[in-house]
Amino acid sequence: MPDDPAGSTESVSAGSPDVIRRGLAIIGMGIREEPRSFAVAVAGSSLFGLMTVASSVVLGEVTDKVLLPSFDTGRVAVGSLTLAATLLVAVGVARAVGMFVRRLGGGVMTFRLQALYRRRVTRQYLLLPLSWHQRHSTGLLLSNANADVEATWAPILPLPFAAGVLVMIVVALVVLIATDPLLAAVGCVIFPFFGVVNVIYGQKVSPLLSRAQQLRAEVSGVAHESFDGALVIKTMGRERDETTRFARKADELKEAMISAGRVRGMFDPVMDALPNIGVLAVLLVGTARISAGALDVGDLIRVAYLFTLLAFPLRAIGWVFGELPRSVVGYGRVRAVLRARGEQRFGSQTLRAQGPARLTVDAVTYTYPRPVDGEGPAAHALDGVSFDVAPGRVVALAGRTGSGKSTLAGLLVRLYDPDVGAVRIDGVDLAELADGEVSSAASLVSQQAFLFDDTVRGNVALGLAVDDAALWEALARAQADRFVAALPAGLDTQVGERGTTLSGGQRQRIALARALVRQPRLLVLDDATSGVDPRIEAAILAGLRERAGASTVVVVAHRRATIELADEVVYLDRGRVAGRGSHDELMATSPGYAALLTAYHPVSGGANPVGAVVDGAVEDAGVAR
Repeated sequence: MPDDPAGSTESVSAGSPDVIRRGLAIIGMGIREEPRSFAVAVAGSSLFGLMTVASSVVLGEVTDKVLLPSFDTGRVAVGSLTLAATLLVAVGVARAVGMFVRRLGGGVMTFRLQALYRRRVTRQYLLLPLSWHQRHSTGLLLSNANADVEATWAPILPLPFAAGVLVMIVVALVVLIATDPLLAAVGCVIFPFFGVVNVIYGQKVSPLLSRAQQLRAEVSGVAHESFDGALVIKTMGRERDETTRFARKADELKEAMISAGRVRGMFDPVMDALPNIGVLAVLLVGTARISAGALDVGDLIRVAYLFTLLAFPLRAIGWVFGELPRSVVGYGRVRAVLRARGEQRFGSQTLRAQGPARLTVDAVTYTYPRPVDGEGPAAHALDGVSFDVAPGRVVALAGRTGSGKSTLAGLLVRLYDPDVGAVRIDGVDLAELADGEVSSAASLVSQQAFLFDDTVRGNVALGLAVDDAALWEALARAQADRFVAALPAGLDTQVGERGTTLSGGQRQRIALARALVRQPRLLVLDDATSGVDPRIEAAILAGLRERAGASTVVVVAHRRATIELADEVVYLDRGRVAGRGSHDELMATSPGYAALLTAYHPVSGGANPVGAVVDGAVEDAGVAR
């Protein structure tokens, strides 16, 4: 699929020339993104390269004009020795400065590119609709934003060094040819072998790195599931099984990395050996030419030392080419996210009205997209649903599990868009509203209340500039003020990751307060009070009704007591509106609705009073659990 973050590496292993071409294109893109950092790094690397060549020239001159004459005369001129030492120290200092600038510029460029693309991937995640996220695992998306971005820009750190090496090679060739063309030709024989070795390496390692990147995502996914499902794993005694499952996937990743490492392990020594072979060839030919009187000792030392110095820098080119296959694989996966389609489009209209919203659902049909690896036809979650809600009214959505209630709740706040039909607020299609208009007018509180690892204040305000009085008012309307006041630090109490220090009902009430403090014109509660006892739930809904002029309320509910508090009930069955009216009307006219409510409350039609007392004692105790 075109937007599959794990499915974009099919052509990476087609051959190393293609990998090199695509890898160089990625490097070019990075240079265009960070031209200044790259220029600074290359300038430092070029200085390092020039001073490296200069050191060989200085050493040759010192040999010819200081060392050899001292052997002949038995004396060393202090002035000559001082000058030689000064030149060597100056060249060494310049090389050190060049190395520092190169590493600084290369590091800045690498980390800026990684940060830039992490932001781009994350921004794209936020733009893509919920339906796209439902088709991709969390582990895969974490891997795209972390490991794949790192892999994409892995060649950048050695790149300035390699660019400086090219400058060094050009200057070195000039020096070599000027010194002795034959020795230069002998030494340069090794350069074609660099290309051959890199081509073979790319062909061998590309598929291995592609597999390793995919396994990184799978390992991340297994770990994420294990962390999220810690409670289930503990209560079901599945610790050993989960450890085995993670170990199995981690072993697969280990084997893939070892396989790639074996190839890299053979590549590195060959790349190290080639310059040394060149040095050996130069020494053999140079010795013969000295014997023939065609070459001075100083010239041979200059050439041999230059090749010795080139041995390590030439490895930088190998490092860049060695990282290209991994970079191509990583960027393929990152690009799949950046090019994913389906992000929501926004119009330009705004909502000018004040007070509770008028809600219209017009012939809405919605089908969930299949997962990336899903098969078979997809069934409609909603099919031609239509109803309207007058401003300030409280409407309950009722129906059996799987009837489309939560799907409809998500459509009302535009978590996704309908395939057919429209949802309107004050007569305006949500798809035609400007960015931010829906979230400023409507709030959704879901059954799975999510709290950030922050204080109560931070979770309720969530970036909204409100004073404590507004926070306490929202908490009171959510029936959360009593237990929050009893917490050790009140509003400043840390709730832990996902609010783990609070009970499920307490988390739901904090989430409800977060919605209420924003004073939404449309409030959608998707079974948002399922974790609190019926007595507190009744108090919450009664409070919403008392302030009916503040919000239009749509509540997904199962409890009869909750449904009875609504002005109107919309009964859904298999994604269609099967009935609409007051609770009493539907009980009399809709057998399906009556059977559903009777099934939930076969005895008294109300809540279990014992359960209410027990839950209420826990909920109002103000003790986190």
